[in-house]
Amino acid sequence: MLRFKFGGDFAAGGWLAGELARATRALDRPDAIVVPPLGRARLRSRGFNQALELARAVGRAHGITVAPRAVAKARETQVQAGLDRAGRLANLRGAFVVEGSWEGRHVAVVDDVMTTGATLEILARALKEAGAARVSAWVAARTPQPGR
Repeated sequence: MLRFKFGGDFAAGGWLAGELARATRALDRPDAIVVPPLGRARLRSRGFNQALELARAVGRAHGITVAPRAVAKARETQVQAGLDRAGRLANLRGAFVVEGSWEGRHVAVVDDVMTTGATLEILARALKEAGAARVSAWVAARTPQPGR
C-alpha cells in the first residue's frame, strides 16, 4: 500500500485492485462506485487519487460505473494521520458535498485504507442525505486496531 499510495507504484496498485475485486466478487452489486475526493493540495502533491485508481480497476472488473465526481470537497481538511476517531470525525464534518440525486441507489465507496472508519461514515451519511438507499464500504486495507 505504501509503495502505491506514496511511491506511485501502479503495479502495486493494480495488485491491490485485483485483490479488492476478488474480495468483492460475491457481494451485492452496487449501482455505482464513488471515492473520497482528495483536496487540491494533496492531489497536486501526490499526482493521483489512489482510491480512484483502485475504484476504476474494480469497476472494470465488475462492470460497475465509477462516478469520480460524485463527491467533492467542500473545504480543505487537515491530514488525518495522527488523529483519533473523534478528531477525524470533527475534521471531516461538512467536508464533502454529494453531487446530484442518488435516490434509491446502492452505492459502494471504494477507499484504499480504513483506519477508524470516519471517512467512510461521513461519506455514507452524505450519500444517504442525497437519497442513497444503501452504502457499502469496499476498502483494500485495514489498519490494525491499537494494541493488536
